Amino acid sequence: MCTFAAAISKGILMLRIVILLLISIVSVSGAIFCQPEVTEELSDVKVSDHCMDLYKEMKLDGKVNYAAFRQAVIGYSRIEKRKREVLTLIDFTKPSTQERLYVFDMKGKKMLFSSVVAHGKNSGNKYATSFSNEEGSYKSSLGFYLTESTYEGRNGYSLILEGLEKGINDHARQRAIVMHGAAYANPSVIHAGGRLGRSFGCPAVPQKLSRPIIDAIKEGSVLYIYADKSDYLAQSAILHTSVVM
Repeated sequence: MCTFAAAISKGILMLRIVILLLISIVSVSGAIFCQPEVTEELSDVKVSDHCMDLYKEMKLDGKVNYAAFRQAVIGYSRIEKRKREVLTLIDFTKPSTQERLYVFDMKGKKMLFSSVVAHGKNSGNKYATSFSNEEGSYKSSLGFYLTESTYEGRNGYSLILEGLEKGINDHARQRAIVMHGAAYANPSVIHAGGRLGRSFGCPAVPQKLSRPIIDAIKEGSVLYIYADKSDYLAQSAILHTSVVM
């Protein structure tokens, strides 16, 4: 009887050990599988807080579309090739009659410039609604760019732009998409035609602002052209993540 009782006691002890081990494994597995979700949620909160804090500190409420600003800042933070702490945002949800180009000093946390800017002639009339990466389309291209060097061309002082997003704006160089000043981008044109003049796809700015703006953003700063387009977000390798929604 003693031997039988001892065997039962030993069996119960082993069963308890097995149960405890199973509980430990399930707990650890649960922690492992749950951790990425918690981390992603915290990341989203941190990103939102940072963008909103920056938006408030720069006093942009009522001047700059927060959704556009948020995407621009997120992309800016992810582009490792940038050499300057300057961010340019062009918001094509606004008409050409309104200021929709903004240059931000990200280190000093302030806006340097706010200006009207032209879009491509085949992108739309008063609003830019259609975009292309194709040569000869005469349309603007969305997405992120890095600014490069300057040159004197037929439009005067101009800035080369490198499109960073494949299939979206990476043909910018071969399309000769650059920033430059133009008479048709001067605000006075709006009074005559009800809208700004249009380019062949270049973000053309008023002549008196072209040199100051170009000098402020040339050689390695980030430029982002925004429109409220879900297909762009789905295609963008820079912004294709839950934190931008």
